[in-house]
Amino acid sequence: MLPESLKRARAILENVTPLKTDCGLTCNGLCCRPMEGEMTGMLLFPGEDKYYEGREGYRMTKTDHGTLLICSGRCERADRPLSCRLMPLIPLIRADGVKVATDIRAKTVCPLARQGKDALDPAFVAAVRQVGRILAEDDEQQAFLVTLTRQQDELKALRNQFRRGIHV
Repeated sequence: MLPESLKRARAILENVTPLKTDCGLTCNGLCCRPMEGEMTGMLLFPGEDKYYEGREGYRMTKTDHGTLLICSGRCERADRPLSCRLMPLIPLIRADGVKVATDIRAKTVCPLARQGKDALDPAFVAAVRQVGRILAEDDEQQAFLVTLTRQQDELKALRNQFRRGIHV
């Protein structure tokens, strides 16, 4: 059984997408295609693994960052994990509240992520913000969002170092 906060978050993003049309047409569904030879997947939010336990077509593996859901690249829309529903955005926890940003990890596969959130349907951006606020009310989900925020900050700092030509 999913935690109530995840049920609400997944429901909000059930029918709203980054574009008013099928964004998969932009990149031929690149975000849903497993990368050959690599273990790629989507990071599950705390408690979301319960939804996928024993379900055909899904495999989970523990990583240093949490549970990674690995799939064939095809699923029923209602079965998408929250990370897929949020793609290419991510809610972040900041001192002044929940913010929505482009997920730095998405920029490698999503042309929309490279354009930034201004290129996305405002209803989608608002829905992601609402989801972030709901998750922030749940202590376990909030802690996960704080971890994701820290990771995004670290990735951004690393990217900026390499842009400036400073190599560690």
